[in-house]
Parts: sequence; C-alpha cells; structure tokens
Amino acid sequence: MLDFTLNAYKQLLTVLANNGYSFPTYEKFAEGDNPAKVAILRHDVDRAPLNAVKMASLENEMGISASYYFRMVEESYDEDAIKKIVGLNHELGYHYEDLALANGSFSKALKGFEINLEKFRKFYPVQTMCMHGSPMSKWDNRTLWDEFNYRDYGIIAEPYFDMDFNEVFYITDASRSWNNEAVTLRDKVASKFNIPISNTSEIIELIKQNKMPDKLMISTHPHNWAASSQEWLKIKLWQGTKNQVKKILVKRAE
Repeated sequence: MLDFTLNAYKQLLTVLANNGYSFPTYEKFAEGDNPAKVAILRHDVDRAPLNAVKMASLENEMGISASYYFRMVEESYDEDAIKKIVGLNHELGYHYEDLALANGSFSKALKGFEINLEKFRKFYPVQTMCMHGSPMSKWDNRTLWDEFNYRDYGIIAEPYFDMDFNEVFYITDASRSWNNEAVTLRDKVASKFNIPISNTSEIIELIKQNKMPDKLMISTHPHNWAASSQEWLKIKLWQGTKNQVKKILVKRAE
C-alpha cells in the first residue's frame, strides 16, 4: 500500500471503525463521558487547505467527525475551505502561533490571539486549540500561557496542556513520518507508550492484532496526504528536503 494517500487514510479509518473505535471530536472528548475506545482525529492545517477539504469530505462520507486546526497565515487561512469543513460536520479549532508571529512580544501575541480567535469564531464556536510548532522560530508558542490563561477566552482544552498522554497514545505524521522525533522539534509528548511505527500499514496491523491502546489521538497534516500519484511524488520530494533542515534544527535544540 502506497503510504500517505487518501486511500491509505481511508483504510486506516475503516480498520479503526471495524475494531470498535469511536471518533469524538477533541471538544467532545474534552467534555468527558467518552466510550471505552476512542480515536480522536486531529488535523493541523499548516498549509494546503484544499487537501484538508478532501480529507474532511472522505471522513464525512464515512460518517466520521474530526477536528481541524487552521493557522492565521495565508497558506492556511482559507475561508471557503473553513466553511466547507464546518459544513461537513467537523470541529474547527485554532492552530495558534501568535508568540512566534509577534517575535516573542507577549503583549502583542496576546492581542493577536484575541483578534484571530474571534475571526475563527465567525465560522464555528471554537472551544479548543493547539499550538503550531513554528520550527523556524526560536519561540515556543505554548509559553504564551506562562503569562496568560487561555481559559479566560472560552477555550476548554489544548492537547499539550490538557491531555494525559499516558492515557491517550499520541500518533503524529509530522514531517511525513510517524512519531519521528529526529525531524520533529516541538510536536512531541512525554508518554509511557513506546510503540514504534514506521508506516500506516503498521498502525493498521497493530489495530487488527488488538495491540493498540484503547484511546488514541491521531494527529495528521493534510498537506502530507496525496490524492494522486503525481501529488504524492511532489510531496515526498519537498518534505524530504525540508526534513534535512529540520534534523539540523532538532540537533541544535538538544
């Protein structure tokens, strides 16, 4: 199976559903009273919002709702895409990077956060958010909340602060590989789980063999997932080059 295609993603969702997993959005999960087996589908729309629409349409066809987090930058923020995704019965959240955009000014970052959150709330009553890693910036966007409290803005959950990753196994395709910390600067969590994953097929097999935890957060970036072989090759070449730069950044941060 060619990995990081919409077909591979559909197979993953099918196996999850066939093995008893439910698909609450992150806001529904944060509200509590969840089934025993859950797979929270979190999508960080760093860029390529039309890819996110394709993924959202596939999920909707399968009767599944997911959580989509958009950035407030040109390559992500697309009002038509946002409207379509919300119309497909998905959650909209804010993929915030205000501290990096403000170059470390906490007061400027908070003002930007307030403005941007209200823009997203024109389309959906946003209650959850998650940080954008901003690998090219020295600023970790999460540190904004060392000075302020996001709950003052009606945010009920941010996974890097509010999720117990010893209870929920976190799986991310950041840098177009699964849980690859060598090319991931900030999109990583502390967890008791030690389940190495090389590709989507391995995730599928682990689920079939009942070797996956009952609670999962699967974080994907729609720009990593292709709808055609031509797009797949283009993404692979581009991400391969980018990963070489990210490896250097990770080494410098160690």
